[in-house]
Amino acid sequence: MQSGNPIGYEFRRTVTSGIISAKNRTIKIEEDENKSYMTDLIQTDATINPGNSGGPLITPEGEIIGINTVKISSAEGIGFAIPINIVKPIIESFKNEGKFEEATIGILAYDKEVIPYLNSNFNLNFDKGIYVAQILKNGPASNTELKEGDIIEKIDDIELDTVNDLREYIYSKKPNDEVTLKILRGKIEKQIKIILGKNK
Repeated sequence: MQSGNPIGYEFRRTVTSGIISAKNRTIKIEEDENKSYMTDLIQTDATINPGNSGGPLITPEGEIIGINTVKISSAEGIGFAIPINIVKPIIESFKNEGKFEEATIGILAYDKEVIPYLNSNFNLNFDKGIYVAQILKNGPASNTELKEGDIIEKIDDIELDTVNDLREYIYSKKPNDEVTLKILRGKIEKQIKIILGKNK
């Protein structure tokens, strides 16, 4: 089920029910001729309209399992939610400190399942880790040894299978914290230290 205020406050406390079709879905977002991908989403057919995106996706027992985020406008009954584990560090920060400062590593990375969407000619085959597609200019990673095309296997000994694994860990850190990446470049393994920046 999901709840929220669709189409404005007039319809506050609206609750709709739905089926969870899948986890770990990837969707392509196209805005102003730019393409990006949202990964590791929960797919649901619970109704999502402007105003209740951002509302909770809940079980019949009242447990929050995700935050409703986006729907496919060209189809009915296909919506997506961010898993709650990604949001928990943000909630804890607000609860304990009254604010949340988002740390960033300064990269654009993708799960291995997304690679075929990027370029059908990519010949990448890796069992674990995430693919570094872009290092953001003037970001924390831009002055390190990290390179586009690297595979990040671990961060501070935390194994990474998805971008959400990385995001969840980074959200538990603060700007100016140091993290250590274990990366694979071809057949060479390296460790790279990065001082996290503040996402503006």
